[in-house]
Amino acid sequence: MPTALHGPELQPRFQALERFLLAHQALWRPRPFTHLHLPWEARYPELAHWLRGRSLDDAEASHTHLQTLDAPAPFPALAGEALALSDLGELPEHPVPPARQRLNVDVPGRKWQQLEAFASRLQFSATPSHWLDWCAGKGHLGRRLLQPGQQLTCLEYDPALIASGQQLSQHHQLSATHVQQDVLAADATSRLKPEHTPVALHACGDLHVRLMQLASSAGCRQLAIAPCCYNRIQTPHYVPLSTSAQGSALRLSLDDLALPMSETVTAGARVRRQRDTSMARRLGFDLLQRRLRASDKYLPTPSLPSSWLDKPFAEYCRDLAALKGLAITGNPDWPALEAAGWQRLAQVRNLELLRGLFRRPLELWLVLDRGLFLQEQGYQVRLGLFCQAPLTPRNMMLLAERA
Repeated sequence: MPTALHGPELQPRFQALERFLLAHQALWRPRPFTHLHLPWEARYPELAHWLRGRSLDDAEASHTHLQTLDAPAPFPALAGEALALSDLGELPEHPVPPARQRLNVDVPGRKWQQLEAFASRLQFSATPSHWLDWCAGKGHLGRRLLQPGQQLTCLEYDPALIASGQQLSQHHQLSATHVQQDVLAADATSRLKPEHTPVALHACGDLHVRLMQLASSAGCRQLAIAPCCYNRIQTPHYVPLSTSAQGSALRLSLDDLALPMSETVTAGARVRRQRDTSMARRLGFDLLQRRLRASDKYLPTPSLPSSWLDKPFAEYCRDLAALKGLAITGNPDWPALEAAGWQRLAQVRNLELLRGLFRRPLELWLVLDRGLFLQEQGYQVRLGLFCQAPLTPRNMMLLAERA
């Protein structure tokens, strides 16, 4: 059984993951969506041919069990290594008093299950006296954690969420303060006190990094975070946190940082069809723009309203070309181009399965960078899962406590 990682176990795992990611970066850095041919295909022609020959349904059926995919070499060996390196056990469960009656009203079912799972792993040597719910939204997490004799402060940027949260806290007669705060602003420093126990469930990118920096500076004795959206940062590339990562040869772009978030989540048939149609059309337009520009380079296009999918394909391409300042010459074979877009989508989705092997190793490397940073700030750190992936793929949790 895999176990959670503690203190001295963080560094060796971090280094092993780094070696793996550096050794195989030619396989996971290039995005199939932006390349007609990937650099690694010449080296592994059998694997490339096998992946390109599969259907869109094949890709959809495979993305959640890559380790058992009967693909040509080097896929199985890489899958085994990725699985071993990203193996992580659950944090020990800690009984939580039952939720107050109707506390989960206004919380979607899956979100409530995530809150319950997060709360059940919060085990500190000293019982918290004052919870600080970071990027709290309506403060659902903080209210779930709050017990008699404790206090709660919820920091949130959106005034509408603050008002709703305050109303809910008053309704449940809880000792909670909801405060408007841009946590990235300079004055956020004053919001953290040594007696606070900050918690953050899926605060994106810079937001959870900011919490770790401010909490350690403020002298907070304990904190817990489940990181999310590593690519939601204000810098054009990843800024390492720990000394180990700062000395690493691994340099990550925003595209690289998006890889852990690229896991396809379960969606209904209508949402999947809309997503697939959007991507197939973009890939069809990509073939057109390469011909129009006489360039074999991908041309980034903006996010488009879903109403664009109601346009005939030819009109879609003409409008998108106008948006990018391209003149359509000749008489394109629109049905053939649209069909080619769907064919490319099947190939892209299947080629992405190889990149998918590196999603979890890269994510764990990023979370370990955060854990090692907290260790350097004098915290004892535990890293493990707080729930299983079907509940949320972002299921890693850092518990940090100063002696």
